[in-house]
Amino acid sequence: MHNEDKELLKQFRTYVTKRNEQLIKEELSLLQPADIAELIEELETADQHWLIYFLEIKTAALVINELDSVLGGQLLAGLNEKRVLEILEEMSLDDAADLLGELSDGEQKRYIELLESQDQQDVRELMQYPEDTAGGLMTYEYVAIREDITAAKAIDVLRETAPDAETVYYVYVINVENQLVGVISLRELIIANPESSIRDIMRRNVISVPIDMDQEEVARIVSKYNFLAVPVVDHEKSLQGIITFDDVIDVIHEEASEDIYRMAGAPGEEEEEEEEQFFLRIKASLKARLPWLFITMFGGLLSGKILSRFSGEISAVVAIAFFIPLLTGMGGNVGTQSSTVTVRGIATGQIREEDIVRVILREALTGLAMGMILGIIVGGIAAWWQNKPMLGLVVGLAMLGNMFTAATMGTLVPLFLRRIGIDPAVASAPFISTTIDITGLVIYSVLATLLIAYLI
Repeated sequence: MHNEDKELLKQFRTYVTKRNEQLIKEELSLLQPADIAELIEELETADQHWLIYFLEIKTAALVINELDSVLGGQLLAGLNEKRVLEILEEMSLDDAADLLGELSDGEQKRYIELLESQDQQDVRELMQYPEDTAGGLMTYEYVAIREDITAAKAIDVLRETAPDAETVYYVYVINVENQLVGVISLRELIIANPESSIRDIMRRNVISVPIDMDQEEVARIVSKYNFLAVPVVDHEKSLQGIITFDDVIDVIHEEASEDIYRMAGAPGEEEEEEEEQFFLRIKASLKARLPWLFITMFGGLLSGKILSRFSGEISAVVAIAFFIPLLTGMGGNVGTQSSTVTVRGIATGQIREEDIVRVILREALTGLAMGMILGIIVGGIAAWWQNKPMLGLVVGLAMLGNMFTAATMGTLVPLFLRRIGIDPAVASAPFISTTIDITGLVIYSVLATLLIAYLI
């Protein structure tokens, strides 16, 4: 947090503590809902509830929607029924469903029953879908028109339904069986001949997502095509709802955070929220990290075994040992770089089945090129430092082989793990670091053993 932000927070907290409504209004008028949400997160619980009451209904709804869903649910549970109803009515149905999903069953039932009959049914249906699927992300607040009406009639329909829709940039076209058959942009609809049939001016090649698709795959599709919204259909191609871009942004953030936590072998945000007790958090971290650390440990022991077989050469030419940390360290860096590129490509859908050979070849050639450049540099330094040209050749060739192997393994391991059903974001790092250490030492020891006569 910047110094000016800290000063603002300190000042704002003072205003809220003293309930200085005039100064609070002046401060809030300069802030966006997301900024207000950040300030609320830093306040005491009693002050949080007071401020939510103090805000205008529309602003309060926007602010709660910007808050972490757990905190938003807690704040909602602390309000009276009248205030809760006013806030829920200002929210889109999918956001309301997400928020209510954080409450107890009893609170969910009580607050849902405050809504209008149709909204009750819609929210209950939305809450039935797993939260990490397209159904859990979608909203029912969209604009759909029949294919057999005119453009003029479609605009009339928009005037009636658009005020309740989350977005009107895309107008979805359905047939009499509610199946998605086309899409037309708002711009195309406005400039169309009023007497034109929607069937004649709509685009039929509609990209949609099935209702049970994983949210990560949904995010890939929206990102790939730069959609503002994507329609959700069931297995009969019946239009069920839409997913808007703001929800996809949240998914991308959530999935990226999850992958980073996993790569670090740490419990994710959701696990941390559930593990409130100190020792339970320790247990969760141990469970996440220990299995992969065991792999690394046994790899280290195997590396030690290789070094012990290599001890004769090291005893004969002590300078050989000087370059072991450099070779293993550089190999680890290259392997990590290649695995990061590969894991990201898998996560974003950029690496498809037909791209695997090309990706492996690209990374292998990259490793080979880096190995040649670095091998010449390091080999030259080794030869000059120890005044042994043959040692420089051994170190340079070992660097070349290590770079090539590291880049190749850094690509192969994540692809192999995905093929056997293991999340590459979780397991790549320990497998790669262990494998590269072992192969790097093997390459170096073999070269040194073969050329030991020229090194002494």
